[in-house]
Amino acid sequence: MKRPHAGPSPEEIKEKHDLEEALEEGLEETFPGSDPVNVTQPAPSREDGHVKRAG
Repeated sequence: MKRPHAGPSPEEIKEKHDLEEALEEGLEETFPGSDPVNVTQPAPSREDGHVKRAG
């Protein structure tokens, strides 16, 4: 039986470390795909009346 307040086992520590490394690697490989560039232009507002827009 496990003690209720026992710390994590070495296996649990290694597994957590491996998962954190895999997450970090996955984030680095997909960056900046996780934050895509906005390619749309919002509609003009009243304050934009002085701005000339092409189109």
